[in-house]
Amino acid sequence: MPGLPAFCTRPRDLRRGAALTLVFLVCVGTAAGTGCWSSPDARETGTAFLAGAGAPDRPPAPGPGTGTADREAVARAAAEAVAEGKSGKKAAQEVVSRSGDRWGTVYDRGEYAAFAEELDGRWTGVGLWAGRRRDGRIEVDRVQPDSPADRAGLRAGDRLLSVDARSVTGLEVADVVALLRGEAGTPVALGLSRDGAGLTVTVRRAQLRTEPVTVRRLAGGITVIKVASFTRGSGDRVRAAVREAPPGAGVMLDLRGNPGGLVTEAVAAASAFLDGGLVATYDVRGSERALYADPGGDTARPLVALVDGGTMSAAELVTGALQDRGRAVTVGTRTFGKGSVQMPTELPGGAVAELTVGTYRTPAGRSLDGGGITPDLAAGDGAEERARTVLGGLGVGS
Repeated sequence: MPGLPAFCTRPRDLRRGAALTLVFLVCVGTAAGTGCWSSPDARETGTAFLAGAGAPDRPPAPGPGTGTADREAVARAAAEAVAEGKSGKKAAQEVVSRSGDRWGTVYDRGEYAAFAEELDGRWTGVGLWAGRRRDGRIEVDRVQPDSPADRAGLRAGDRLLSVDARSVTGLEVADVVALLRGEAGTPVALGLSRDGAGLTVTVRRAQLRTEPVTVRRLAGGITVIKVASFTRGSGDRVRAAVREAPPGAGVMLDLRGNPGGLVTEAVAAASAFLDGGLVATYDVRGSERALYADPGGDTARPLVALVDGGTMSAAELVTGALQDRGRAVTVGTRTFGKGSVQMPTELPGGAVAELTVGTYRTPAGRSLDGGGITPDLAAGDGAEERARTVLGGLGVGS
């Protein structure tokens, strides 16, 4: 799909020996490493929503991007560095950092290529999400259940100090992810700090995968569809879950903690509940474009969308469309607020820069960047119970 932007960070598809191909993505970023909110091993990455990929530093609170890096300046810096025998990636990243482009990031060819498998919901790593804090600290945000990291006892809040004796404090999340990656079965020593005490844990990398869509049934026939991320195939899984739900029964679409993913999958998921029509608009350097739902979705079934502060980018795109078009009651807490568009550019020397080029908006014209979505009904820990009450009020379940 050449020419499509990556909404939020994760480029994606650079196959060996192939030209740079842009994959339509809406953020996935996380506290970790590259541009959006989470990656499964951003997980090894910074909260990574993709295994080992990364997302930009997590801000103390949602806020709009503060700048945009100039493509020509970034490319020029990379070219000059390569000509001098230096790292084009490092030089380009310095320009991006100075620009104030909060979601901009630079990858080497290998890091960028690794994202392809992550879009299929699989990756090789240890199974942790890490985030880079403002002071340069790298912390574990989340641990994948039954992963090497989980079995070794790692937990959220652990500070990651080193990988195979190399200090990671101050490194970009993408660089930390590169250290955590490797062949399945190979050992990696992690230096950690927990509650002020230091410890070293050795784990073995493994092939990991996540199930992006899970379905469960509640009393009264209510179907809960949990979408952990919009990786490849997730949109079709949502549509299948809706088709298989008991006739007339309500649905809870759980987007809590969803860092985003492929925008095409997000549109497909929204299409499960819409009969065509606008899902979102986005602009790329002043040129506005639109995303439309497929016709034929279930527009009658009662629907509640569950959201929270970890609902990002592509997940916010879906939430905004369902809310603006009166298709769902949204329940939970304010979403993250990631609505900027990134596009990848191949640089001299083979690195790839993802730079902010524009923003996307909901059908009603709302920009989500920095502000996020305020749910129709506020709810914290009791969000699911409140959603059941809402569906009960609509005459579904109890």
